[in-house]
Amino acid sequence: MEKITFIQEETGEETEFFVLGETRLNGKDYILVADSESEDAEALILKDLSADGDQEAVYEIVEDDQELECVMGIFEQLLEDVDITR
Repeated sequence: MEKITFIQEETGEETEFFVLGETRLNGKDYILVADSESEDAEALILKDLSADGDQEAVYEIVEDDQELECVMGIFEQLLEDVDITR
């Protein structure tokens, strides 16, 4: 499973996540990440906010309920062996 490291700009703190899946919806890229490989891992759906040509991706946590439900449904279909619960 691929790992991705995020660096918080304000603090410089690094956080590693495991990438469970990627998808594209309405021209935006989304990734599903988890804080561990265990079955009870905490997962987040992140939206890529970076512009074309940016050297590094910029992600934000999807918090809008409608957007979250839509993207979560796509990930549930793509990743049949992953159970996503709120």
